[in-house]
Amino acid sequence: MSLGQETLTVLSDRFDDLLVRWTEAQSAEGVQRTDVFSKKEVREQSTRLLKAFLAGATGGDLEEPDLSTDSWADLRDALREVSEERTERGVTPTQMATFIHALKTPLFEFLTERIDDSKALAAELIVAARLVDAFALHTTEAFIEHREKVIERQRAEMIELSSPVVELWRGILAIPLIGALDSARAQEVMENLLEAIVERQAEIVIVDITGVRTVDTQVAQHLLRTAAAVRLMGAECIISGISPTIAQTMVQLGVDVGEVLTRASIRDALVHGFNKLGWDIQSIERTGERADRKAGRGGRV
Repeated sequence: MSLGQETLTVLSDRFDDLLVRWTEAQSAEGVQRTDVFSKKEVREQSTRLLKAFLAGATGGDLEEPDLSTDSWADLRDALREVSEERTERGVTPTQMATFIHALKTPLFEFLTERIDDSKALAAELIVAARLVDAFALHTTEAFIEHREKVIERQRAEMIELSSPVVELWRGILAIPLIGALDSARAQEVMENLLEAIVERQAEIVIVDITGVRTVDTQVAQHLLRTAAAVRLMGAECIISGISPTIAQTMVQLGVDVGEVLTRASIRDALVHGFNKLGWDIQSIERTGERADRKAGRGGRV
Protein backbone atom coordinates (compact mmCIF):
# COMPACT_ATOMS: atom_id res chain seq x y z
CA MET A 1 0.00 0.00 0.00
CA SER A 2 1.43 3.39 -1.01
CA LEU A 3 2.07 6.14 1.46
CA GLY A 4 -0.99 8.19 2.28
CA GLN A 5 -3.52 5.47 1.53
CA GLU A 6 -4.09 4.70 5.19
CA THR A 7 -4.67 8.39 5.83
CA LEU A 8 -7.15 8.50 2.97
CA THR A 9 -8.90 5.41 4.35
CA VAL A 10 -9.27 7.00 7.78
CA LEU A 11 -10.64 10.22 6.26
CA SER A 12 -13.18 8.23 4.28
CA ASP A 13 -14.19 5.31 6.51
CA ARG A 14 -14.00 7.12 9.85
CA PHE A 15 -15.35 10.45 8.62
CA ASP A 16 -18.11 10.85 11.21
CA ASP A 17 -15.91 9.72 14.11
CA LEU A 18 -13.11 11.98 12.89
CA LEU A 19 -15.49 14.93 12.71
CA VAL A 20 -16.66 14.38 16.30
CA ARG A 21 -13.13 13.99 17.62
CA TRP A 22 -11.95 17.03 15.66
CA THR A 23 -14.60 19.30 17.19
CA GLU A 24 -13.67 17.92 20.61
CA ALA A 25 -10.01 18.72 19.92
CA GLN A 26 -10.97 22.25 18.87
CA SER A 27 -12.74 22.68 22.19
CA ALA A 28 -9.73 21.31 24.09
CA GLU A 29 -7.43 23.75 22.23
CA GLY A 30 -9.76 26.64 23.11
CA VAL A 31 -10.26 27.71 19.48
CA GLN A 32 -13.84 26.64 18.92
CA ARG A 33 -15.01 30.18 19.77
CA THR A 34 -18.42 29.21 21.14
CA ASP A 35 -18.70 32.81 22.30
CA VAL A 36 -19.33 33.90 18.70
CA PHE A 37 -20.36 30.60 17.03
CA SER A 38 -23.06 28.15 18.04
CA LYS A 39 -22.21 24.44 18.26
CA LYS A 40 -24.30 23.91 15.15
CA GLU A 41 -22.29 26.52 13.22
CA VAL A 42 -18.98 25.01 14.36
CA ARG A 43 -20.11 21.56 13.25
CA GLU A 44 -21.31 22.86 9.88
CA GLN A 45 -18.02 24.66 9.24
CA SER A 46 -15.97 21.63 10.30
CA THR A 47 -18.08 19.29 8.15
CA ARG A 48 -17.73 21.57 5.13
CA LEU A 49 -13.95 21.76 5.51
CA LEU A 50 -13.44 18.05 6.22
CA LYS A 51 -15.52 16.99 3.18
CA ALA A 52 -13.51 19.33 0.95
CA PHE A 53 -10.26 18.08 2.54
CA LEU A 54 -11.27 14.48 1.78
CA ALA A 55 -12.14 15.38 -1.82
CA GLY A 56 -8.76 17.09 -2.30
CA ALA A 57 -6.82 14.24 -0.73
CA THR A 58 -8.66 11.72 -2.92
CA GLY A 59 -7.61 13.40 -6.14
CA GLY A 60 -4.37 15.10 -5.13
CA ASP A 61 -0.76 14.20 -4.39
CA LEU A 62 -0.66 12.96 -0.79
CA GLU A 63 3.10 12.98 -0.32
CA GLU A 64 3.68 16.46 -1.80
CA PRO A 65 0.33 18.23 -1.37
CA ASP A 66 -0.12 21.39 -3.44
CA LEU A 67 -3.35 23.13 -2.51
CA SER A 68 -3.13 25.46 -5.52
CA THR A 69 -3.96 22.62 -7.95
CA ASP A 70 -7.41 21.80 -9.34
CA SER A 71 -7.80 18.81 -7.02
CA TRP A 72 -8.09 21.13 -4.05
CA ALA A 73 -10.51 23.64 -5.62
CA ASP A 74 -13.39 22.60 -3.33
CA LEU A 75 -11.22 23.06 -0.26
CA ARG A 76 -10.10 26.52 -1.38
CA ASP A 77 -13.75 27.54 -1.88
CA ALA A 78 -14.73 26.17 1.52
CA LEU A 79 -11.79 27.91 3.18
CA ARG A 80 -12.74 31.21 1.59
CA GLU A 81 -16.29 30.94 2.93
CA VAL A 82 -15.25 29.87 6.44
CA SER A 83 -12.50 32.50 6.56
CA GLU A 84 -15.03 35.21 5.71
CA GLU A 85 -17.41 34.00 8.41
CA ARG A 86 -14.68 33.84 11.04
CA THR A 87 -13.00 37.11 10.10
CA GLU A 88 -16.29 38.97 10.46
CA ARG A 89 -16.63 37.65 14.02
CA GLY A 90 -13.16 38.55 15.23
CA VAL A 91 -11.28 35.26 14.98
CA THR A 92 -7.47 35.76 14.78
CA PRO A 93 -5.11 34.08 12.26
CA THR A 94 -3.51 32.08 15.10
CA GLN A 95 -6.89 30.80 16.27
CA MET A 96 -7.79 29.88 12.69
CA ALA A 97 -4.55 27.95 12.16
CA THR A 98 -4.95 26.13 15.50
CA PHE A 99 -8.54 25.33 14.53
CA ILE A 100 -7.19 23.37 11.53
CA HIS A 101 -4.16 21.89 13.32
CA ALA A 102 -6.53 20.34 15.89
CA LEU A 103 -7.34 17.79 13.18
CA LYS A 104 -3.95 16.18 13.73
CA THR A 105 -4.83 14.74 17.12
CA PRO A 106 -7.76 12.49 16.10
CA LEU A 107 -6.21 11.68 12.70
CA PHE A 108 -2.98 10.46 14.34
CA GLU A 109 -4.96 8.46 16.92
CA PHE A 110 -6.96 6.64 14.25
CA LEU A 111 -3.82 5.92 12.21
CA THR A 112 -2.12 4.53 15.32
CA GLU A 113 -5.07 2.17 15.86
CA ARG A 114 -4.87 0.91 12.26
CA ILE A 115 -1.12 0.46 11.74
CA ASP A 116 0.86 -1.99 13.89
CA ASP A 117 4.26 -1.67 12.21
CA SER A 118 6.17 1.21 13.81
CA LYS A 119 8.11 2.15 10.66
CA ALA A 120 5.01 2.11 8.50
CA LEU A 121 3.17 4.14 11.13
CA ALA A 122 5.96 6.75 11.30
CA ALA A 123 5.98 7.11 7.53
CA GLU A 124 2.19 7.44 7.39
CA LEU A 125 2.16 9.98 10.21
CA ILE A 126 4.65 12.13 8.28
CA VAL A 127 2.37 12.09 5.23
CA ALA A 128 -0.67 12.93 7.37
CA ALA A 129 1.22 15.76 9.09
CA ARG A 130 2.24 17.23 5.72
CA LEU A 131 -1.37 17.13 4.56
CA VAL A 132 -2.71 18.88 7.66
CA ASP A 133 0.17 21.40 7.70
CA ALA A 134 -0.51 22.30 4.06
CA PHE A 135 -4.19 22.61 4.97
CA ALA A 136 -3.38 24.92 7.91
CA LEU A 137 -0.88 27.02 5.94
CA HIS A 138 -3.30 27.64 3.11
CA THR A 139 -6.01 28.40 5.67
CA THR A 140 -3.83 31.07 7.28
CA GLU A 141 -3.01 32.62 3.90
CA ALA A 142 -6.68 32.68 2.87
CA PHE A 143 -7.69 34.08 6.24
CA ILE A 144 -5.12 36.88 6.18
CA GLU A 145 -5.97 37.74 2.57
CA HIS A 146 -9.64 38.13 3.42
CA ARG A 147 -8.90 40.07 6.59
CA GLU A 148 -6.75 42.52 4.61
CA LYS A 149 -9.64 43.04 2.18
CA VAL A 150 -11.96 43.72 5.11
CA ILE A 151 -9.50 46.20 6.62
CA GLU A 152 -9.06 47.96 3.28
CA ARG A 153 -12.83 48.16 2.78
CA GLN A 154 -13.34 49.54 6.29
CA ARG A 155 -10.53 52.02 5.73
CA ALA A 156 -12.13 53.22 2.50
CA GLU A 157 -15.49 53.55 4.26
CA MET A 158 -13.90 55.52 7.10
CA ILE A 159 -12.19 57.85 4.63
CA GLU A 160 -15.49 58.42 2.85
CA LEU A 161 -17.33 59.06 6.11
CA SER A 162 -14.60 61.31 7.51
CA SER A 163 -14.42 63.47 4.37
CA PRO A 164 -17.98 64.17 3.22
CA VAL A 165 -18.58 66.72 0.48
CA VAL A 166 -21.40 69.00 1.64
CA GLU A 167 -23.37 71.46 -0.46
CA LEU A 168 -23.71 74.53 1.76
CA TRP A 169 -25.51 76.61 -0.86
CA ARG A 170 -26.23 76.47 -4.53
CA GLY A 171 -22.78 76.63 -6.14
CA ILE A 172 -20.88 76.33 -2.84
CA LEU A 173 -19.36 73.06 -1.63
CA ALA A 174 -17.48 72.35 1.58
CA ILE A 175 -15.39 69.41 2.70
CA PRO A 176 -14.43 69.34 6.39
CA LEU A 177 -11.24 67.39 7.04
CA ILE A 178 -10.74 65.67 10.39
CA GLY A 179 -7.68 63.82 11.69
CA ALA A 180 -4.53 62.93 9.76
CA LEU A 181 -4.20 63.51 6.02
CA ASP A 182 -1.95 60.95 4.34
CA SER A 183 -1.39 60.39 0.61
CA ALA A 184 -4.13 57.77 0.21
CA ARG A 185 -6.73 59.87 1.99
CA ALA A 186 -5.67 63.03 0.16
CA GLN A 187 -6.20 61.23 -3.17
CA GLU A 188 -9.63 60.06 -2.05
CA VAL A 189 -10.56 63.58 -0.94
CA MET A 190 -9.47 65.04 -4.27
CA GLU A 191 -11.40 62.49 -6.32
CA ASN A 192 -14.60 62.92 -4.30
CA LEU A 193 -14.30 66.69 -4.47
CA LEU A 194 -13.72 66.87 -8.23
CA GLU A 195 -16.65 64.53 -8.88
CA ALA A 196 -18.90 66.69 -6.70
CA ILE A 197 -17.81 69.87 -8.53
CA VAL A 198 -18.89 68.38 -11.85
CA GLU A 199 -22.09 66.86 -10.47
CA ARG A 200 -23.30 70.00 -8.69
CA GLN A 201 -21.77 72.64 -10.96
CA ALA A 202 -19.99 74.25 -8.02
CA GLU A 203 -18.16 77.56 -8.32
CA ILE A 204 -16.81 77.81 -4.78
CA VAL A 205 -15.14 74.99 -2.82
CA ILE A 206 -14.27 75.36 0.86
CA VAL A 207 -11.69 72.95 2.28
CA ASP A 208 -11.99 73.28 6.05
CA ILE A 209 -9.02 72.02 8.10
CA THR A 210 -10.29 73.01 11.55
CA GLY A 211 -10.25 69.33 12.57
CA VAL A 212 -6.79 68.53 11.18
CA ARG A 213 -4.48 67.87 14.13
CA THR A 214 -1.16 68.83 12.58
CA VAL A 215 0.02 70.35 9.34
CA ASP A 216 3.44 69.35 8.05
CA THR A 217 5.02 69.84 4.65
CA GLN A 218 3.32 66.76 3.22
CA VAL A 219 -0.15 67.80 4.42
CA ALA A 220 0.38 71.33 3.11
CA GLN A 221 1.40 69.99 -0.31
CA HIS A 222 -1.70 67.79 -0.42
CA LEU A 223 -3.88 70.83 0.29
CA LEU A 224 -2.17 72.93 -2.38
CA ARG A 225 -2.51 70.16 -4.96
CA THR A 226 -6.19 69.84 -4.14
CA ALA A 227 -6.65 73.59 -4.54
CA ALA A 228 -4.85 73.48 -7.90
CA ALA A 229 -7.08 70.65 -9.12
CA VAL A 230 -10.17 72.61 -8.06
CA ARG A 231 -9.00 75.64 -10.04
CA LEU A 232 -8.46 73.46 -13.10
CA MET A 233 -12.11 72.45 -12.81
CA GLY A 234 -13.09 76.12 -13.05
CA ALA A 235 -13.96 76.62 -9.37
CA GLU A 236 -12.35 78.74 -6.66
CA CYS A 237 -10.85 76.96 -3.66
CA ILE A 238 -10.79 78.47 -0.18
CA ILE A 239 -8.87 76.81 2.66
CA SER A 240 -10.51 77.66 5.98
CA GLY A 241 -9.87 76.81 9.60
CA ILE A 242 -6.24 77.90 9.64
CA SER A 243 -5.45 78.53 13.29
CA PRO A 244 -2.62 80.80 14.46
CA THR A 245 -0.57 77.70 15.34
CA ILE A 246 -1.02 76.15 11.90
CA ALA A 247 -0.26 79.50 10.26
CA GLN A 248 3.02 79.76 12.20
CA THR A 249 3.90 76.17 11.31
CA MET A 250 3.31 76.77 7.61
CA VAL A 251 5.46 79.90 7.70
CA GLN A 252 8.25 78.03 9.50
CA LEU A 253 8.04 75.24 6.92
CA GLY A 254 8.27 77.78 4.15
CA VAL A 255 4.97 76.71 2.60
CA ASP A 256 3.84 79.18 -0.06
CA VAL A 257 0.05 79.09 -0.51
CA GLY A 258 0.44 81.17 -3.65
CA GLU A 259 -2.92 82.02 -5.20
CA VAL A 260 -4.91 79.89 -2.77
CA LEU A 261 -7.37 81.96 -0.76
CA THR A 262 -7.36 81.29 2.99
CA ARG A 263 -9.77 82.21 5.78
CA ALA A 264 -9.64 81.76 9.54
CA SER A 265 -13.06 80.05 9.76
CA ILE A 266 -15.57 78.31 7.55
CA ARG A 267 -17.99 81.16 8.30
CA ASP A 268 -15.57 83.70 6.82
CA ALA A 269 -15.06 81.44 3.83
CA LEU A 270 -18.81 81.13 3.33
CA VAL A 271 -19.27 84.91 3.47
CA HIS A 272 -16.59 85.27 0.78
CA GLY A 273 -18.35 82.63 -1.29
CA PHE A 274 -21.69 84.46 -1.05
CA ASN A 275 -20.08 87.73 -2.08
CA LYS A 276 -18.33 86.04 -4.98
CA LEU A 277 -21.63 84.68 -6.24
CA GLY A 278 -23.41 87.98 -5.77
CA TRP A 279 -25.30 87.11 -2.61
CA ASP A 280 -25.51 89.42 0.37
CA ILE A 281 -26.24 88.40 3.95
CA GLN A 282 -28.41 90.84 5.91
CA SER A 283 -30.11 90.75 9.26
CA ILE A 284 -33.91 90.56 9.12
CA GLU A 285 -35.46 93.37 11.20
CA ARG A 286 -38.87 92.28 12.39
CA THR A 287 -40.14 95.82 13.02
CA GLY A 288 -43.79 94.90 13.08
CA GLU A 289 -43.23 92.09 15.56
CA ARG A 290 -41.28 94.35 17.90
CA ALA A 291 -43.99 96.98 17.76
CA ASP A 292 -46.64 94.40 18.58
CA ARG A 293 -44.71 93.23 21.62
CA LYS A 294 -44.30 96.79 22.90
CA ALA A 295 -48.05 97.39 22.48
CA GLY A 296 -48.84 94.17 24.31
CA ARG A 297 -50.44 92.55 21.26
CA GLY A 298 -48.12 89.51 21.15
CA GLY A 299 -46.30 88.35 18.03
CA ARG A 300 -47.09 88.49 14.34
CA VAL A 301 -50.48 87.31 13.12
